[in-house]
Amino acid sequence: MNVMNEQKPPVITESIGFLKRCATPFKMAGVAVLILLLLLPLGMVRSVLRERLGRRNEAVTDITSSWGRDQRLVGPVLLVPYRYAAKSWREQPGAGGKIEKVEVVDMVTANAYFLPTNLVISGDVQPMQLRRGIYQAVVYAGKLKFAGEFARPDFARLRVKAEEVLWEDAMVAFAIPDLRGVKEALHLKWGEKSYPLSPGGKLGGFQSGVQSGLFAAVGDVRGGEGPISYQLDLSLNGSGGLSFAPLGAQTRVTLTSPWADPSFFGTFLPAERKVTRDGFEATWQVSYYGRSFPEQWTSQTPEPCLTPSGVEASLFGVNFLSGIDAYRNTERAIKYGALFIVLIFAAFFLFELLAGLRIHPFQYAIVGAALCLFYLGLLSLSEFIPFGLAYLASAGATTLLICFHSARMLKSGGRTFIVAGLLAGIYGFLYVALQLQDYALLLGTGGLFAVLAAVIWFTRKIDWYARDRA
Repeated sequence: MNVMNEQKPPVITESIGFLKRCATPFKMAGVAVLILLLLLPLGMVRSVLRERLGRRNEAVTDITSSWGRDQRLVGPVLLVPYRYAAKSWREQPGAGGKIEKVEVVDMVTANAYFLPTNLVISGDVQPMQLRRGIYQAVVYAGKLKFAGEFARPDFARLRVKAEEVLWEDAMVAFAIPDLRGVKEALHLKWGEKSYPLSPGGKLGGFQSGVQSGLFAAVGDVRGGEGPISYQLDLSLNGSGGLSFAPLGAQTRVTLTSPWADPSFFGTFLPAERKVTRDGFEATWQVSYYGRSFPEQWTSQTPEPCLTPSGVEASLFGVNFLSGIDAYRNTERAIKYGALFIVLIFAAFFLFELLAGLRIHPFQYAIVGAALCLFYLGLLSLSEFIPFGLAYLASAGATTLLICFHSARMLKSGGRTFIVAGLLAGIYGFLYVALQLQDYALLLGTGGLFAVLAAVIWFTRKIDWYARDRA
């Protein structure tokens, strides 16, 4: 028994010695675990962000549903009905009550479709912001003018006999996605005459639009020589974007607006553009070679020609939505959260090694909580004030909290100023990265290399085992 009792102290001494020799690795492992645990509050902030973003989107949807949604304008299209003989087989009783199949010929109505040879659209678009509670949506009011020419319909190319054409039922149709945005009664000037437009979707696949029952005089379409001119003035409300389909053999669209941050999109970009702080002016010049549908066709064509999917592939226009709003900026900022925690914790850990300090894990946790609280403050403040001011206020509050906590923990005003400078540097870097949308990845990558280089420089002479041997 005495022998066994005499052997215990050396085992305890060896255990204490092992823990002392591995104190630095254990501390690093503990800090790493704490960083992983702080990802949980970052995830909770991200969840709150998604909830607020969803509520914002619902408010925007409510606003735009009343004002007018994204407008994608397709037209004008000239429709001329015609009749043709369609053969079919029918069963009918024959001699002796026997059922026989008999070939019958019925006259069926179909439509011929003609697109303009020239389409010129000019307009002025006035964006504005509507609010619902703390949320706002960008909408616009546009005054557009459609003008151009149609060639006289040539049914010979469509292999339709002239006597089968129903000229008196011809009409011109436009596809307008949200007719609630149309503010005034529409009248189409066709040649020298004017015809009212009534609601109705006459273009297959397009659910909403307007149409003009032409033509009191058959000569408005069939007779005469040379092309037929047309003109339409359209006052339209919408939101998000405004786009057009290149229906003309030559399509020219000119838009002006005081919106200083346009986002041009679609298959064709403006041939000419001028964007200043006072707004933009853009001109598109598009030929029919850039689209997938022909100049004329009939409803007997095996494959539909003018379909929503086909038109979608050739649309072009401009969006009036900001590229990145406060919610998107906050979401991007949260992605840097773990990196910032690592940098600040690394600074405190170096203070422990170089200055012989002892910082408790709870003190690390307090600093990490303050870093996580920055994102929640940024999210909540940016809903009421501009993002830049919200960022400054939240970053300033976080820096003050951490510096107040560090003044006692680091036992030196100089070290506290170093922490304050580090926080100012990383928050300034993040703000610049958030503003540079196109170069954010490049700047972020360069910043990481710079940080790694600084860490290597400042730690190149540290003896990591010195404290463990003391």
